[in-house]
Amino acid sequence: MTLMEKIEKDVVEAMKARDAVKVSALRMLKSAVAYYLIQSKKEKAEDSDVLSVLARQAKQRRESLESFEKAGRMDLAEKEKAELKILASYLPKQLTDEEIVAEVQKAMAASGAKTQAEIGKLMKVLMPAVQGKADGRRIQEVVKNLLPA
Repeated sequence: MTLMEKIEKDVVEAMKARDAVKVSALRMLKSAVAYYLIQSKKEKAEDSDVLSVLARQAKQRRESLESFEKAGRMDLAEKEKAELKILASYLPKQLTDEEIVAEVQKAMAASGAKTQAEIGKLMKVLMPAVQGKADGRRIQEVVKNLLPA
């Protein structure tokens, strides 16, 4: 079963269970995947495509959550938190900081990047290995700490 098939099945189950938050979050995800397919002119979404859309959607929820909490809008923050939890259940297990450091070091060895000027070479090797498994901000912090200026 592909990830998209699982999501579609879960939408039906959430509708039967009358879980409005889950239905809403998964429908928005399906819509984002459909938009991605239109933009990329693809017929069918591969699991990697769905994961990248899923990661973007989760990132949007985290950013919205921060904004709502700063603004004191706890009602909206709770909604975003609930949707983020649902989306996170479809993402692969997130890497720990130690695992991210190990992946960055492997990518540094593979790409030959030694300074921050060569960060592009490093990221080309690193991103496929950590796609959807770690937040971009965490990866960026580790890379900047490991690569000398």
